Amino acid sequence: MPWVWGASEAEVAGRYACDRLTDAAPGSVRPVRLVRAIGVAAPAESVWVWLGNLRLAPYSYDWLDNLGRRSPRTPAHHLGPLEPGQRVMTIFTVIHVDQGSELTIRTREGLGTRLFGGVRVSYRVVPEQPDRSRLVAVLLLETGTGWLARGRARALAWGDLVMMRRQLRTLRDLAEATPR
Repeated sequence: MPWVWGASEAEVAGRYACDRLTDAAPGSVRPVRLVRAIGVAAPAESVWVWLGNLRLAPYSYDWLDNLGRRSPRTPAHHLGPLEPGQRVMTIFTVIHVDQGSELTIRTREGLGTRLFGGVRVSYRVVPEQPDRSRLVAVLLLETGTGWLARGRARALAWGDLVMMRRQLRTLRDLAEATPR
């Protein structure tokens, strides 16, 4: 910790869209890579529906990152499929979608980038059995060199661990409670 939480060795070693879709120039500092994962006692389709709801709210600590508003507890089917360019969790933009299996987002220019720097996140839903799946999130944090950049990356990794763990658990609970 804080670099990996809940992920298997195979999930950590896997390649995700955020690994391919980076703006880093050749020879620049490699981003810090964080991997988080959780098992879900629900089909992958149910988990995917809840990832679509990230367009409405972050599903972690609502009092902190959703201005005290409760994240919706019903799927937002009216939003349609996830598509590149859509806003997600206020400070992110969708940059890649593999419908039903992988969503990749990045921080939007402005507040998100000023607070956290360049961040890319891929959420992947992996079916395990007809009624079980895995939800894996891989984050790439752009960082510079030097002790200040390393300290910032470490602080972001610990902060993300707290927030992402809550988010993944909430999405898991909602997917498990969704009628099939």
